[in-house]
Amino acid sequence: MSLYLWINLLTLAGPFFLSFDKKVAFYKHWKALFPALLIVGTGFLVWDEFFTQNGIWGFNPEYLSGIYLGHLPLEEILFFFTVPYACIFIFACIEAYFPDMNPNLFAYIFSISYSFTALFLGFYHLENWYTSTALIGSGILNAVFYFAKTPSWYPKFSIAFMVAILPFLLVNGILTGLFTPAPVVWYNEVHIMGPRIGSIPAEDLFYNFFMLFGIMLIYMTLRKKTWANPLR
Repeated sequence: MSLYLWINLLTLAGPFFLSFDKKVAFYKHWKALFPALLIVGTGFLVWDEFFTQNGIWGFNPEYLSGIYLGHLPLEEILFFFTVPYACIFIFACIEAYFPDMNPNLFAYIFSISYSFTALFLGFYHLENWYTSTALIGSGILNAVFYFAKTPSWYPKFSIAFMVAILPFLLVNGILTGLFTPAPVVWYNEVHIMGPRIGSIPAEDLFYNFFMLFGIMLIYMTLRKKTWANPLR
């Protein structure tokens, strides 16, 4: 089994089995979660395919199974479902174990800081495709939905995102060569702004937020409809 496939399986294993915990009962929300993962994941896979074709990033065949869809290895496709599942599971745990927590001030500071940083750096690095698309896209999405009409779940989501950074750094550290002779996923230096967290391009944090926030918007909308119509 390839290293990248092992990473996917291990990322999913804990959150999947703990989804049946009585207090969290995350499995009850799969009906809302899976469509959200599919819709947003498909969009990001199209983005991924385009960037791969244009050499903005790529994959080391030494760590892959050799199964491809277009230019994307099977493991990369699975990544857009296993990692978001694990991250949204963290949000579900915070909901279940800290129901009265409502960090509005933290969310406000986080949102302003995030949007300003993402938009400033994104426009400053317009010539870097990965930087500009990931940062400007996520900055606009966050600003529009937070300041136009703050979702009731946003404060807990902001905490969940910060918690998810730790396992995210571990997974992405493995993928970007922190523990291996060569990276599983490589990046074209021309299209990133330069700073890295260990071996991880700083853009990956914004990319992850962009994906997770999009999933949360659809997931929470569908979840409300599902719970409002329990017989459906």
